[in-house]
Amino acid sequence: MITIKKTTSSRLSSLDSMTIEFGNVFSDHYYRQKWSNGKWHEANIAPLTDILINPAALGLHYGQAVFEGLKAYRGTHDNRIRLFRPDKNAIRLRNSCERLCIPAVSIDNFLEAIVTLVSVEHQWVPKSRLQTLYLRPLLFASEGHLSVRPANSYEFLVLAAPVSEYFDRSGPGIRLKAEDRFTRAAPGGMGAAKTGGNYASTLRPTGDSLKQGFDQVLWLDSYEHNYVEEAGQMNIFLRFKDRVVTPPLSGTILPGVTRECVLTLLDEWGLRREERRVSMEEIAEAIEKKYLLEAFGAGTAAVIAPVKTISYRSANIEFPDLGRETLAQRLYDELTGIQYGEIPDRHQWTVVVE
Repeated sequence: MITIKKTTSSRLSSLDSMTIEFGNVFSDHYYRQKWSNGKWHEANIAPLTDILINPAALGLHYGQAVFEGLKAYRGTHDNRIRLFRPDKNAIRLRNSCERLCIPAVSIDNFLEAIVTLVSVEHQWVPKSRLQTLYLRPLLFASEGHLSVRPANSYEFLVLAAPVSEYFDRSGPGIRLKAEDRFTRAAPGGMGAAKTGGNYASTLRPTGDSLKQGFDQVLWLDSYEHNYVEEAGQMNIFLRFKDRVVTPPLSGTILPGVTRECVLTLLDEWGLRREERRVSMEEIAEAIEKKYLLEAFGAGTAAVIAPVKTISYRSANIEFPDLGRETLAQRLYDELTGIQYGEIPDRHQWTVVVE
């Protein structure tokens, strides 16, 4: 059961949709639930406010925290609100919890939290097709203790934030710097979990790449710094003339929900696809021989982001300009068409929030 206490003074009327960025504005309410004594307790949806946290909370000191990211979309023609594959986020959150010794939220509990919060905040779901309501579930260790061990108490929160598109889609694509010094994840680490430490370790190299004029970092393997793994916070795809390739989920790569959708659509469309390692040498050679046609990132925030340039050890690899007749554009149109209710949801990927 979820207890709901609504605000008496909504901030929605003062929201300027033109100033919305990614994560700079939050809705009126949030979801909160506590775990202690071996069980989850009653959940609440209440007006968003700062929360009290023990300064010795294990989540602050040792990073015992996991999170998720998904969106609510307002239908272009029917005005109905849809979630996109929230069950997959629930499963991934459970897997992240297992990796960090955190008591997992059940799939039903997760879905109830998301659906109820979106229902309460339905007016915050933007009407513009360029904007969505981003949802951020967070689960962290709240027990105050300095021992290095799993905590005995946790909190599960869900925030909602209206957001604009992650990348400007008017240009030819994003510019990636292939990182040959720093590493996002290593075998045996936490690369497959959605946890803060994986993101904190990317801040410095990402900041350096932004200063150099790039949009994101192309993460490479930790051993040779040669095989591609992720593009920023996205899974990476490469379209060769006769196949589409993406790196395999070998423990260092986050299993993206959008990634899974892309693979399903490629199969449906009869396009040959492979999950295998791809080296920077193979990419450079294939571009030179005009065998590699395009690359794109896939993720919840950006959906599909075409790549224009990859810089690797001072050499630029430029992808050809294919106009709008690209696989990236076709995938973007298909996915967003489903998300906004513009085309039939053949795979039953969406959940309508009443």
